[in-house]
Amino acid sequence: MLRCHTPPQCRLGAGGAGAGVLLRQRSEVAVRCRAQQVSGVEAAAGTPAARAAVEGGERTSLAERLRLGSLLEDGLSYKESFIVRCYEVGINKTATVETIANLLQEVGCNHAQSVGFSTDGFATTTTMRKLGLIWVTNRMHIEIYKYPAWGDVVEIETWCQEDGKIGTRRDWILKDLANGEVIGRATSKWVMMNQNTRRLQRVSDDVRDEVFVHCPKTPRLAFPEENNGSLKKIPVLTDPAQHSRLGLVPRRADLDMNQHVNNVTYIGWVLESIPQDIIDTHELQTITLDYRRECQHDDIVDSLTYIEEGEEKSSNGSAFAAPHPEEQRQFLHCLRFAGNGNEINRGRTVWRKLAR
Repeated sequence: MLRCHTPPQCRLGAGGAGAGVLLRQRSEVAVRCRAQQVSGVEAAAGTPAARAAVEGGERTSLAERLRLGSLLEDGLSYKESFIVRCYEVGINKTATVETIANLLQEVGCNHAQSVGFSTDGFATTTTMRKLGLIWVTNRMHIEIYKYPAWGDVVEIETWCQEDGKIGTRRDWILKDLANGEVIGRATSKWVMMNQNTRRLQRVSDDVRDEVFVHCPKTPRLAFPEENNGSLKKIPVLTDPAQHSRLGLVPRRADLDMNQHVNNVTYIGWVLESIPQDIIDTHELQTITLDYRRECQHDDIVDSLTYIEEGEEKSSNGSAFAAPHPEEQRQFLHCLRFAGNGNEINRGRTVWRKLAR
């Protein structure tokens, strides 16, 4: 696939142009980039993605040719650009955190496809499909420093690497394509589950050989800072919650290809029990979720929110003196089954004061 996320014509001018001019520029950029990709398919034959397709006996799909993304030169990470659409923004006229999480998932899946992994599941390898194994999210940590607005173009780079004996780690860096500013970072941990027994399983040597050949040989972390927020444990919540939203029911649209509620849906459920005055005056800066149990279409879920006291975290995960309570707020969260009270998910969110 032809790389087109860095040419000069793809860099949007900031200047003093009006909103209409900028939107036209973005539309023209998208058209030009797509045209370059279609016309340059043959030129891309030497890329790692193209080689993977040829070796696998597959023809490059139309979607792959039109997609604004590709493997980087070393083949160990992947970049893709996305235009924020009107239905992906919320009440603040910027992308919602669910939009960001969906884009992270999309670019991760596209990365997996670009190295020849399955298109009928979330990055399953040949061995995994033979054994009926799938990847499921164990932990997700997202930090957003600046939310993109409708029409903005976001460039996301992602890569994966080994994480212990039972899982993998995937990291992301998000940039504003117009100026190269880092607007967010994220990291996640994934474990393997047997699709039939729904039990976790160790990553076998065969799967390791298939997956980690496409990973950096030395650790590369989106959050290299010591004691960063992505490492902070989330405690078990036993005290009565200060805020709650009870009786949440999964929609059919919440189920994914793995036949359970998709991990992004949990983010929305967590936010359902955030107090309205926080929604009105703050925006989400950081969210961390630990996934404990999967949720099916007939489950009923309660969302509980607790105010977390004590040390706050800055945007880069380093500790600093707690700001005025009206400037930043921190909460702990628990999603549980309404019937038996078993924990599905626990989380932490940090909110910063909205700039008016």
